[in-house]
Amino acid sequence: MRLLIGHVQSFYVTVALKKEVTGGYSVRCVELPAAISQGETEEEAVRNVREAIELVLEELEARAQAQKPDKLELVTVSV
Repeated sequence: MRLLIGHVQSFYVTVALKKEVTGGYSVRCVELPAAISQGETEEEAVRNVREAIELVLEELEARAQAQKPDKLELVTVSV
């Protein structure tokens, strides 16, 4: 079985939301450190980090496919 990002219904991640001294909010995904974003409001920051998470997952999938030797099988696990 391969993990295809387009077929994942939903899952939960933890995000760290921080109110910035200069205004607005910064946010990062704990499980995917490359997924960071910001927004003027908490809601906007969370909405933006969702998009960042999707982009990181798409990039990880593309990298896995590009480096996959013929005998390597990608599987999905539940934790």
